[in-house]
Parts: sequence; structure tokens; C-alpha cells
Amino acid sequence: MERAGYRIIDANFNRAREALRVIEDYCRFTLNSVPLSSRAKEMRHKLSSAIARLNTERLLASRDTPGDVGIGQTIEGAIGRTDLKDSLTAACKRLPEALRVLAEALKSVEPGIADEMERLRYAGYSLEKDIALFANTQAKFGKVRLYALISSNFPADVFTLTGQCIAGGVDCLQLRAKDIDADRYFAVACEFVKMCKDAGVISIINDRADIAIASGADGVHLGQNDLPLEQARKLQLTPLIFGKSTHSPVQLNAAITELPTYVSLGPVFATPTKPATKPVGIEYVKQALPILTDTGVGHVAIGGINENNIDAVLRAGARTIAVVSAVAASPDPIAACKKLKEKITAFFDKS
Repeated sequence: MERAGYRIIDANFNRAREALRVIEDYCRFTLNSVPLSSRAKEMRHKLSSAIARLNTERLLASRDTPGDVGIGQTIEGAIGRTDLKDSLTAACKRLPEALRVLAEALKSVEPGIADEMERLRYAGYSLEKDIALFANTQAKFGKVRLYALISSNFPADVFTLTGQCIAGGVDCLQLRAKDIDADRYFAVACEFVKMCKDAGVISIINDRADIAIASGADGVHLGQNDLPLEQARKLQLTPLIFGKSTHSPVQLNAAITELPTYVSLGPVFATPTKPATKPVGIEYVKQALPILTDTGVGHVAIGGINENNIDAVLRAGARTIAVVSAVAASPDPIAACKKLKEKITAFFDKS
């Protein structure tokens, strides 16, 4: 291989490896996601292993940094760096470019390694997409502290309670209307989503990914027996928040592999919403939080939580609290939301 060819390979190997390191560290330290950072790390090792099959001494000998005419060149309109996200974006764009050059430079001399560069390039595209979607929804959901569920099949009740919860200061609302036809559910969901958007409140649809997408909701919450998250994710047209119900450490570990935005932990206490479901207790919340550490996946404690027991759930480590009956069954839902929000805010102000 000509010396110029080695210089091209050496430069683009370093470029791709450096880009993967930026991506890996962003996923590790900014998103706190072991699954995503591990994918970047695995790609980096595969890249290095593939290039190691070449004559690495020849690669190093061909390097001529002082004589590189590209050093110091600037281009108008290049991606700026105002924050870490900009650095991630630049790295995600730089990676496939470098891998494509490597594939082209290696095709005539090492076709096997060239094929590996192509596989890594496509893996890089998928990783960029998954990071972008996860980061977008994580940032949005990460601000949620009070999450209320509206469980009703009657439109008037849904809209009334939605307005009351918004007035009470909830951060996120979920619509759960299990026993109505799809066309009616869609119509109710559209108005529900509009009310939430106008108020700056996150809107989640229970169970139905299709209705969540069609109504323009911010996300969908899936139960253990609903459409698999992997399949629901393929349907999204814009980044969707994905929630997943869990009731045990086994279910929790399985859910983490699907990389949802958040998981629900519960029911913590007995709840009239699901009278046949045995409570998992505060102990499950305590068990779950260490498991969730370094996954980047958020959580919601749910089930029978009210003004009288919310402090115990917060002390167990929960950062987001979901309520149903504590608001829906209250004679004054606005006041109930305000009291719950005040308790959550006061707890975190002290800590």
C-alpha cells in the first residue's frame, strides 16, 4: 500500500476512535447510561481490533503531523461547541465520515477489514439515533416530580380532571381509558393532549402507542402485557417518552434492557384502582433504585400514594411520584395536587 494510503487510514482511524470516545463519555457521564456507553465502547474496541490486523508499525511510520496540510484549516459554518451536546453532535457526524473513508481506502487491499468498517458505520448510525432519542426524552421527563393518572371512560370527567390537575401544578398527566372504542379514545386523547400542551404539561397515553402517536402525545406507558417497547419504538414519528410498568426486580431488569425513558415501581400500597394486585411495598422502591443507577432510566413510584404516606415514599428515594385516587377521589382535586406538589418540593428543598 502506498504511504499516502497508510496516512489516510491512520488519520481516519484516529478520527473515528476519538469520536467514539466522545460519544462513550457523553453517554457515561451526561446520560449516565451504561447500556449506551457500553455500545460505544464495544464499537471502539471492534474498530481498534480490526485496524490492528494491518501493519500498525507501517501506519505509525507513515504519520506526518507537521507536514499535514489539513492541520489548522477552518471552515465557515462548521458545528460550533457551546455545550457538551454540540460536542456529541459533532462526534456523531465525524464517526461515519471517518468509517466511510476507512472502508474506501481498505477495499482494494483488505476487503475483510473494509467490510468491518461498513458494519461499524451502520452501527454508528443506529447508536446516534438511540442516543438522540434517549437524551431528548430523558431531559424532558427528568423534570417531572408529580405525575397524575386520569382513569376514566367519560370524556367530561377526563377533561374536568385534566384541567384541575393542571391548575394544581402537576408536571405530567397520563390518560387511561381502557374500556372505550378506539375512535372515541382517539378523540378524547386529542383534546387531552391539547390541554396538556397548552399548559406545558407532559401528556402520556396508557397502553395505546398508536393513539399516543396519532394524537401527538409526548409519550406512551406500556404494561407488562402490552405491545413490546421495541415494536412501539419503531412506530414513533418524533421522540416519544416510553414508560414501562414493573412489579418486581426481575421485571425491572428485563425492562432496563428495553431502554425505556422511565419505569413505574408499584403498586407501593394497596390501591382501589387495582384491587386484585398485591402491593410490592416501599421495599421494592428501595430495591429498584440501586438497580436503576447508571442506566439513565428514570422511575415513578405508584400505587396508593397519598398525602399521608408520600413522605415515606420520598424517604425511600423516589424522585417522581404518581397518584390516581389521591387526586381523582378528592373533593378538591386542585387542592390535592397542590398539597402533594408542596410536599415533594419541600422534601427536595431540604435534601
